[in-house]
Formats: sequence, C-alpha cells, structure tokens
Amino acid sequence: MNILSQLGDSIVSLLQNSAAAGLTWQNYVMIVVSIILMYLAIKKQYEPLLLLPIAFGMLLVNLCPEIMYAPDYQMIPMDEYLASHNGEFTNNYPTVMMDGVQYVQYPEYGGLFYYLYQGVKLGIYPPLIFLGIGAMTDFGPLIANPKSFILGAAAQIGIFITFIGAVLLGFASKEAGSIAIIGGADGPTAIFVTTKLAPDLLGPIAVAAYSYMALVPIIQPPIMKLLTTKKERVIVMEQLRPVTKLEKIMFPVIVTILVALLLPDATPLVGMLMLGNIFKESGVVDRISKTAQNELMNIVTIFLGVTVGATATGTLFLQVRTLYIIALGLFAFCVSTACGTLFGKIMCKVTGGKINPLIGSAGVSAVPMAARISQKVGQAENPSNFLLMHAMGPNVAGVIGSAVAAGVLLSIL
Repeated sequence: MNILSQLGDSIVSLLQNSAAAGLTWQNYVMIVVSIILMYLAIKKQYEPLLLLPIAFGMLLVNLCPEIMYAPDYQMIPMDEYLASHNGEFTNNYPTVMMDGVQYVQYPEYGGLFYYLYQGVKLGIYPPLIFLGIGAMTDFGPLIANPKSFILGAAAQIGIFITFIGAVLLGFASKEAGSIAIIGGADGPTAIFVTTKLAPDLLGPIAVAAYSYMALVPIIQPPIMKLLTTKKERVIVMEQLRPVTKLEKIMFPVIVTILVALLLPDATPLVGMLMLGNIFKESGVVDRISKTAQNELMNIVTIFLGVTVGATATGTLFLQVRTLYIIALGLFAFCVSTACGTLFGKIMCKVTGGKINPLIGSAGVSAVPMAARISQKVGQAENPSNFLLMHAMGPNVAGVIGSAVAAGVLLSIL
C-alpha cells in the first residue's frame, strides 16, 4: 500500500508541476492559432520562411512561457551566501543594503528566447534583414521605369491615413505611428519604428506586420479586382529597356546620399539596403554578397521569426487593445494596396493605357510576394500577360518608400 500511495503522490506531483497545470485558456487559444498559421505556411505556402518560424515560436511560448522569461536577481543574505561559498565572496555580484542587512543580488538566467529577442528589441535584426534584401534585389525594373517610384510612394498613403485613424481612436501619437507603419507590409521596418516609438507594443505589431506579409495572397487579390476593370487587367505592358551596370552601381550610392541628407532617421534601413545592393551589383565581392543573401539572411530570419512569434502570449494578445492594433494594421495594409492600385489606374489613364494598374498594388513592401500577386491576377485574365518584372519596379520602390515613411514618422514623432 505504501508503494501505491507513494506512486499516486508522485503522479499527482508530476501533474501539478507539469506545464499544462499552469496554462490558461488564452494559452490554449493561441496554441490553436499557431497551428492554423503552421497549416497556412506548410499547406498553402503563404510566405513559409516567415510564417513557419513565427507560428512555431508562438506555439513554444504558449506551451512554455518560461522560454521568454527575463533574467532576475535572487536576493540572498550575505551570511548565507558566504556560508555556501566557503566564506569567500569571489564573484563580484552586486550587493544592496536593506533594513540593515547586506544582500547579494545572485543572478538568475532568463529563457533562451529572451536573449535572442534582444536583437529585435535593440533594433539589430531589421537592418541586417535589409542588408540581405538589398543583396537579393534587382533595382533594374525601377531604374528602367522611374515612374514606378510614384506607385511605391502611393502605396504608403495607407500608413498616414491609419496614423490619423489610430490617433482618433485614442492611441498616443507614438503608438499610432508604430501601428500605422504596418501598412507598408514591411516587418523589419515595423519593428525598427516600434522599438523607437512604442516598445511596449512591439509584440503585437511585429506579429501583425509579418502575418499580413504572409497573407498577401489572400488580402490583395479581392481589392485589386474590385478596383480595376477586366479591360484594365488585360493590358500588356511594353518591355522594359536594358539597364547598364553603371546605372545599377550609381543607384544605391545616390539613394543613400539623398536619404541620409534628407531623412537621417531612415539611414540605418536604407543604408543597409543599399549596402547589400552594391555588394550584388559591383561584382567584386561575390562571397560577401552570397553570405548576405543566404547564410546571414537565413540565420537572422530564424531568430527574428521565432522570437517575434514568442511575443504572442495568450494574456497579451487576447485583449481588446491588441485586437484594435491588429485590425488597424489590416486596415492600413488594405488602404495601401488600394491606393497603389488607384494610382495605377490614374497612370493608366495618363499614359493612354500603357500601364496595367495591377502593378500599383505591388507598391507595398512585401518583396517579391506582392509582385507575384500582380502577375498572378493579371495572368488569370490574360494568360499571355507577364507583369512580374513591371511589378517589381513598384515593389522595390515600396521597400524604399516604407523606409522613408518610417524616417518621416521618426522625425516627426
């Protein structure tokens, strides 16, 4: 009987100390959400490089919240510390006097993801991501058709409309700016702005920004079809002119100089973007360029994805305030897509039908997914139509545009 009783007590103790005993209903809801996101990443292949690590980070933190715990200090009386360390105080831990007793602040280590998350919190990962994006980006379509800059700029209008809306809903101006930047569909930029303006909102804003980037294939097509006619969607655009190597090398230098002089707050993002691009276009640092495109980009993406997902705890996300942020982010993204498409229609009229307005929706910064969606929607109407390279112009302009919009918000706020 004693053995059975001990066994029963052991089982009860095991259950009481298990993770399941400490989870709340909010954790279980977020676990379900993470599984849905993994399904979308694996089965539907919605931006899996981003969505899969985010979803798994979300799963881990809701199963084991300790994985994101911040380090703390355990207060141990000095006499107890000395008694357990052979009377020696050799570690130089900080001490503090309280009520006439000297205590040793004995450090307790934080969870794994807490340390990886510092790259997000301190704004280290976003510029590194931009370095990799720059090394993978061909600005040729934008250089060949500079009018694409207009579409890239137009697609940032949603950011400023949402900023006004967030302020009217009661958010502080810095919080509103952080929420509005989601409209650029640029996760690194959203993180970079939020760490400077509203660090307490970093978790929900980062998850919303990356989730909407991944869900571009669902969100954009209905808006594009609603705002364009079949006649406009079947327009076949003329082939772009060839771009010289000199133009491609001069472009990142000129853009960096202009942005650094006019908007210094945007320089970390735009500067790293253009640094990666000149690595690629110069042709003399192939090893560095490939490292930025592959190893560095992949490592930073893993760390960024899982730690951003790990901010999505049930208690934080299942709040009315967080739901407002996610809804406003969706609104910003939809308005940005609509503004890009509408400006595409205007340019179509101005040029006498030479521009397919579908490429305007690619003015958001989700590279190259938004350009692919322009191609897909256009080809569904006209199988012989190839809009991808034309859409890449506004798409890469959107990357620059979102960084510039971030610089404007940071300068103002």
